[in-house]
Amino acid sequence: MLFDLGGTLVDERDIPAWVEFARELFVDLEPDELAHAHAEVERADALGPLEGDGKSAVAEFWRRVISRAAGREVETATAVRFWERVRAAQVDRTLPVFSDVRRCLDSLRGDGRRLGIVSNSSSEASVRRILDRAGILDAFERVVSSGTEGVAKPDPEIFRRAVRRLGVRPDEVLYVGNLLRTDAVAAAAAGLHSLWLNREGTGLSEVPNEITSLLEVPLVLSALESSHPAAEPAARSSR
Repeated sequence: MLFDLGGTLVDERDIPAWVEFARELFVDLEPDELAHAHAEVERADALGPLEGDGKSAVAEFWRRVISRAAGREVETATAVRFWERVRAAQVDRTLPVFSDVRRCLDSLRGDGRRLGIVSNSSSEASVRRILDRAGILDAFERVVSSGTEGVAKPDPEIFRRAVRRLGVRPDEVLYVGNLLRTDAVAAAAAGLHSLWLNREGTGLSEVPNEITSLLEVPLVLSALESSHPAAEPAARSSR
């Protein structure tokens, strides 16, 4: 079982701080516009999937967000400096987990599931720090970060690396993330089972499968094992 990080497990939004970081870079943003732009680019992959290595993908994400909020194109260099400020602030900040996270993880671990992270982020170390501060690091056997790997979602290679490190086949893994194309569609293209976590959705989309809460994940896993019984041994730990 593999998870995305930001927007799926932890809530990384800090709109007042982000507005101030932008102003320091001479970009004036309204809080409501920034919040809306972030949600649009993140949730819907509104401007197309991110490409490039890990760091450039993160910078491009923020360039799109700031540009949309400002109503004009912002240079990549400005987005890089903005992201550096966001990243520095996260070092000293404990990101809150979403309300459905702990119950989901407890259920999966109780069933002996092997869990990992695949994240477009600055580094594996930063992901581990975020998980540790949130009190959920021990739940995860593997952490794969685009910044460390030099390859970012939606490139299928980052999913394949995570699968190889778990020592299983792609079709024995379920991946869940909150981005439609960058997460769910990309994981499916890499041969994994995938779920699109759309907390504001209806749960009615079947391509890819849509859920509105992480509490649905154990049920989906059970259904998958019923229809693909050969996948069960690898899906669980040897304990």
